Amino acid sequence: MDGFSSIADLAKLKEGEVKIRGWVYRQRGSDKFKFILIRDPTGVVQTIITKEEVNENVWETAGKLYIESSVIVKGKIKPDERAPGGVEIQVTGLEPVSIGEPYRLQKDFSTEFLLDQRHLWLRSQKMKQIMKVRHHLTIYLNEFFDNKGFYQVVPPIIVKNACEGGSQLFEMKYFNEKAYLSESGQMYGESLIFSLGKIYVWAPSFRAEKSRTVRHLAEYWHLEPEMAWYSHEDNMKLQEEMLEFVVQKLIKEHEDLLVALGRDVDVLRHVKGPFPRITYDQMVEKLQDLDVKFEWGQDPGADEEKALTADMKVPLIVEKYPAGMKAFYMRRDPKNPEYMLNDDMLAPEGHGEIIGGSERIWELDELLEAMKKAKLDPNDPSYSWYVDLRRFGAVPHSGFGLGMERLLKWVLNLDHIRDAIPYPRVINRVYP
Repeated sequence: MDGFSSIADLAKLKEGEVKIRGWVYRQRGSDKFKFILIRDPTGVVQTIITKEEVNENVWETAGKLYIESSVIVKGKIKPDERAPGGVEIQVTGLEPVSIGEPYRLQKDFSTEFLLDQRHLWLRSQKMKQIMKVRHHLTIYLNEFFDNKGFYQVVPPIIVKNACEGGSQLFEMKYFNEKAYLSESGQMYGESLIFSLGKIYVWAPSFRAEKSRTVRHLAEYWHLEPEMAWYSHEDNMKLQEEMLEFVVQKLIKEHEDLLVALGRDVDVLRHVKGPFPRITYDQMVEKLQDLDVKFEWGQDPGADEEKALTADMKVPLIVEKYPAGMKAFYMRRDPKNPEYMLNDDMLAPEGHGEIIGGSERIWELDELLEAMKKAKLDPNDPSYSWYVDLRRFGAVPHSGFGLGMERLLKWVLNLDHIRDAIPYPRVINRVYP
């Protein structure tokens, strides 16, 4: 575009005159030479300014630049195996676009300071690479479902009902009514399987959980497929196929990003289905064998999930929880009604739950009974339309929800989920 080369293209050119534009990443120099690293979205290149070989204006301009000043650079490519990308640029021309002010982020700072400066920290190499991986995983997830004959649908974000129980919602005033920010698009997704068969929701979700953990966000991106005619077994198989597809394709096409972020790629190569499965009862036994204090009837939290998967290289599926432990819409196992046809998928290496799914209750009488036990009114306008779906040609169906940020946290082995999204929203932060 306009005769400019990207930094990634320089290694292919290897020689000749080039013109690039970007930002000052690092700089050092002497009375005779200045070495300025320039970055753009594709990479970093070293440029050399020799005082005797440029005019006085170029030399003086180079001395005024700050870290993150934006510039246009002209020069000649020179091969150099020691330089980033294997080439460097001997500068013949330098034009500042915006010199700006001294950059705030040139040292090691506290986590809270970097969160306050998130709008600038996103320029760091680490955050740039994470956001690139997030982009590729998003593309691969869409590709996977498109290849499987799914349709992407859009649910409302402003809702009247609570999908998961109603105690952790962000309430808002909607004209003269009370409404909430959606915690899940699942129910609306279910309504579309009767016309489209297989769909997936790809939208933000909001949960007012007062949690201070490395895996909780108040606002996150939610992938929620729903499938007509799918059984509990079909549902789990689809989850396995999805994760294998996106992880292996990421390795194949962008191993360089994983390596740059310090990820052990050989560990990810193991992510191929089928994944190990245990029942809830077996999970209880395993935790007790690990000397983890955990009783039957409890819902496992971060500590229990970490204990279960710390030494694993592939996800673990925990299925068939006791009835009543999960959401009201999950179907009971016809062979053993004391348990539900549901599953949680736990990421390996201690990263915890990334997927929750189930076969949905599809028969009207069963749904009404489940709502009664959950103390939900089927005639309440918040739920009456959902009950209606079982009155007109209901069919067996299943679905699940995947947290995008939790997926990214595991795939990149991030310490905290806040780095899996550009602007994290947690209990104590809504800035910037």
